[in-house]
Amino acid sequence: MLRPGSLALTLLLGMLAGMGPLSVDMYLASLPDMGRLLEAPMSQVQLTISFYLFGFATAQVLYGPLSDRHGRKPVLLTALAIYLMATLACALATSIEALIAARFVQAVGASGAIVLARTVVRDMYDGVQVARELSRLASIMALAPLVAPLFGGILQTAFGWRSNFVALVLFGVLATGMVALLLPETLRQRAPEPVSPMSIVRSYRRFLGDRRFVVYLGIAICCMSGLFAWISTAAFVLQDMYGLTALAFGFSFAIGSSGYLVGTIIAARVVTRWGSGKTMGFGALGMAAGGIASLLVVALGRHEALGMVIAVGIYMIGMGLVWPQAQAGALLPFPDRAGAASSLLGFLTQTNSAIVGAVLGHILGTTAWPFAIAFALAGCGALVLWVLTREARAVRP
Repeated sequence: MLRPGSLALTLLLGMLAGMGPLSVDMYLASLPDMGRLLEAPMSQVQLTISFYLFGFATAQVLYGPLSDRHGRKPVLLTALAIYLMATLACALATSIEALIAARFVQAVGASGAIVLARTVVRDMYDGVQVARELSRLASIMALAPLVAPLFGGILQTAFGWRSNFVALVLFGVLATGMVALLLPETLRQRAPEPVSPMSIVRSYRRFLGDRRFVVYLGIAICCMSGLFAWISTAAFVLQDMYGLTALAFGFSFAIGSSGYLVGTIIAARVVTRWGSGKTMGFGALGMAAGGIASLLVVALGRHEALGMVIAVGIYMIGMGLVWPQAQAGALLPFPDRAGAASSLLGFLTQTNSAIVGAVLGHILGTTAWPFAIAFALAGCGALVLWVLTREARAVRP
């Protein structure tokens, strides 16, 4: 079994945490082609992302409390089984309606992987080590938006959109085998009361009554709002508006998203010296700068992808510094209910992301203004929250 601090454990948890983003980023280059082949308009194709995000968000409500009561490993294996079956259904879908439904179920499975990955980190580490390990996981997760669109573009060009989901099935099989054979059970003490709607509500009321949790939740929501504003509109902005091919889109998306990898690597190296607060402050400044830069790109009216990709890269560097610290700050006060805290954090951030993606997909027309405005609001919102909540964040668990 894998031990705390080992590279193999970090890689496995990174794979699990990256399963959700990978399942979105892999097929982005295929969205226009899927619409043509399944005879569906852009607004309906966009629902394959929106329904995925809603499923990813809502299912997280249950995984944490279930794992607090029944253990991390059996709940995780159940989630992975759901993911594998639904991903296979995506690959075999013959209509846009069937694909949307399969994507929702796929998200239900993938959400368990990220909830339990965060929870296992909290089980195994404490203090600033949680932030450092989550930064390392985020570095691995960052490979998903960096590599997946490029790989997805290659698969799309060579084999068509279904090949993306076949590749995800193979990835899921590998992750499931590693969990079954290598991951230890990390739950130290099972929750005494059975899982019920009332017990879940009581736990969530406790979290939402804690000022520290609410502060970090707000910053996390800003992070994910900007990220999913980009994910849900990037294919249409860069391909339909800026005229990039599927393969060129994959490269451009990867370049912009690589900023997140840079940010998480920096965070893992500096957080033990700077502390979470200072690391988060520099990151929030970068997010705001990237958001404002995207507004300037659109305002200049030049339909060139390079400027937008640079703006996104700046935002992503900042997010790489902020996101792991926000997660750690939300989980640290609750070692006895780490699973439920992880669930609520994921549910609220992902629900907001799904709403952002759905709204932008509906209003996006022939201009990138809706994306740029949402992107700038997310970045500036994170910076404002960081500045205004220093007192609350200074309170130790």
